[in-house]
Amino acid sequence: MSDAQEQPKVFPSPAANIAPKLVLVLGGARSGKSSFAERLATSSGRRVAFIATATASDDEMRQRIARHRASRPHDWFTIEEPLELADAVRRAAALADVLLLDCITLWLANWMGQHERMELEQAPALNDAYTSGVLSAIEELLTAVSTLDPGKTLIVVTNEVGLGVVPAYPLGRVYRDTLGWVNQQLASASDRVYLMLAGLAVDIKQLHEEASL
Repeated sequence: MSDAQEQPKVFPSPAANIAPKLVLVLGGARSGKSSFAERLATSSGRRVAFIATATASDDEMRQRIARHRASRPHDWFTIEEPLELADAVRRAAALADVLLLDCITLWLANWMGQHERMELEQAPALNDAYTSGVLSAIEELLTAVSTLDPGKTLIVVTNEVGLGVVPAYPLGRVYRDTLGWVNQQLASASDRVYLMLAGLAVDIKQLHEEASL
């Protein structure tokens, strides 16, 4: 036996070897998306950073933002970022283990508002220009998530807007279609996908099976 004192064994934490996780929470208006996502984050028992995409564009939005801010736990970090999702995720990951991004729906409205208005009635094919630009931004977000430290989790909240009345104006239809593509891209990359119905969550990713005849 060596005279040197035997070094104690060091065991990694349970999260040390777990790849970063992506969780998607989607549903209609007032379906309970945000409340459920916040409960998921709280129940983790880990440090949480909230990424807010809302902007105070009018009095109603200012009141909504104030209510949401007041309802969140005081020990949560908050990052307000209306556009640069990948950068916000990296900043949040430096502060916390569970990141909650709320929401993609408002982010898309911000993104489209920041880009040159396209005359869709005269050139409907410009829909593709919106879609490709938005999906590239989502791909940057997913790349950022994949490079996070092991054990990190990103929870993303988004709306399902494709179940209602078809919008009466071109830009509304482009928004609806583009958000649908974004939700598909996020759902495909997610580990869990929760669909909210009347405040109840259904894990549709777990229920999903490959279609067959």
